[in-house]
Amino acid sequence: MTIVDELQATIEQMIQPGKGILAADESLPTIAKRFAPVGVESTEENRRAYRTLLFTAPGIEKYIGAVILFEETLGQTRDDGTPLPEVLAQRGIVPGVKVDKGKGPLPFSPGDLITYGLDGLAERLQQYKKQGARFAKWREVYPITDHNPTPLAISANAEMLARYAALCQEQGIVPIVEPEVLMDGDHRLSRCAEVTEAVQKEIFHALYRHHVMLEYMILKPNMVLPGKEHPIKARPREVAEATVRVFRRTVPVAVPGINFLSGGLGPEDATAYLNAMNAEYPDAPWMLSFSFGRALQQPVLRAWRGKEQNAPAAQRALLKRARLNGAAQLGRYRAAMEKVD
Repeated sequence: MTIVDELQATIEQMIQPGKGILAADESLPTIAKRFAPVGVESTEENRRAYRTLLFTAPGIEKYIGAVILFEETLGQTRDDGTPLPEVLAQRGIVPGVKVDKGKGPLPFSPGDLITYGLDGLAERLQQYKKQGARFAKWREVYPITDHNPTPLAISANAEMLARYAALCQEQGIVPIVEPEVLMDGDHRLSRCAEVTEAVQKEIFHALYRHHVMLEYMILKPNMVLPGKEHPIKARPREVAEATVRVFRRTVPVAVPGINFLSGGLGPEDATAYLNAMNAEYPDAPWMLSFSFGRALQQPVLRAWRGKEQNAPAAQRALLKRARLNGAAQLGRYRAAMEKVD
């Protein structure tokens, strides 16, 4: 099998109608923040137990086509000794891994950020592939202020994403390219649209320069939204219209799938916004789906609370949110469905 054959097989399994991606790749500091409100200590065993609960939830393969893992999880096993990536693969779910090493300030560009982790990435990808990973994910972050992101930040972050994506494809691994324009702040929806458009244009210029094959990548962007502190909340139709307009201007039709991040949205809002895109624009040239972390897991953590006896209820909570988002991918979600377990 050639590298292109590998990439094609992975993409076909990841991009399916009614399915999306579960982001379960929280870093150690982030998972500790998720566990703290429900009274769970972030030990390796608790992380293993929680992620095993997610991956073994009955029926999730109907709505989840792939799962993004944290590096630690690639080496963990189910109670019977089965590696967790294999647990997913046995259910027809594609395992992948987050490969960036976190973010920090971009030098000489106050307020902007850059992500670390390119050094040694090719060798790490080879090891991850041996452990069962068939795709990878890299995130760049763009805070919005009156001055940020600067042209330097937009250019530097695009270059990082493109270099990462090229390294992945060279190894036969599908790259998820994740540029997140943050919701933090009180900016208007129009400002988010302006920044998102500039970011996406620069990213695709960089991907072209680095010879990334667009047919064998997935874009994981933010939706176009007003800032969290903005006094007026956008309606689903407004979000759908603004988001699709920006992506029609910037994302080539060769890209097979756009799997949106939830970025701090509540579960119901994330689902409603995704549904509006698919209901209003059923002929969009890409499959519009989800790659949610918190918006899928928040109800699960509340149900679980670190107690083994709560695992079935937690798995039902995951299945419900996965099912509702699967319906949203098809444009068939209705708010009344939230009341049905």
